[in-house]
Amino acid sequence: MRHHPAMPYAQVPDFVAGVKKRHSVAGRALEFLIHTAARTSEVLHATWAEVDLEAKTWTVPKERMKMGLEHVVPLSEPALVVLRAMAVFGAEPDAPIFPGRTGKPLSQMAMAMLLRRMEVDEFTVHGFRSSFRDWAGEETSHPREVVEMALAHLVGNSVERAYRRGTALAKRRELMDAWSAYVVGGPIGHASESGG
Repeated sequence: MRHHPAMPYAQVPDFVAGVKKRHSVAGRALEFLIHTAARTSEVLHATWAEVDLEAKTWTVPKERMKMGLEHVVPLSEPALVVLRAMAVFGAEPDAPIFPGRTGKPLSQMAMAMLLRRMEVDEFTVHGFRSSFRDWAGEETSHPREVVEMALAHLVGNSVERAYRRGTALAKRRELMDAWSAYVVGGPIGHASESGG
């Protein structure tokens, strides 16, 4: 497995505050990626049809998932704020949420170039998944399997998976809300207390 250099999670709140000041589609895509702990390709190819604003979920179809399984992502309020900001450009069901100049999905390099412009390109976009994982492991009491499910990793062996039909959506929502609270508010107000 390739190692993706990750920003230490303690630096993420200040970094996101800087990203929020960037008035660009790449900035909003990166902000959304951090709040959802999603992979780059999942975010770049997200369409409005996949989002249920009422249920506060984003359903990534199995065809776009690394493990080939549909993944329902609970959306925190800051993630929803990003979506509302993007909706002003139009929200046709099949349209990409984060369009490039041609109306097609944003380029694979757009977020990486933003890191370079912000002079933090020693880290990778994919590395923010590790930042989330490290934060969850070090700062919260959320169960390991819930954290792994939030990252759309397979949990347990094949027998365990055969019996585990649930998606722990409510528990993952608590986790993602806590992560977003940390990202937006920083270490003060310690979001980990909501873990359990």
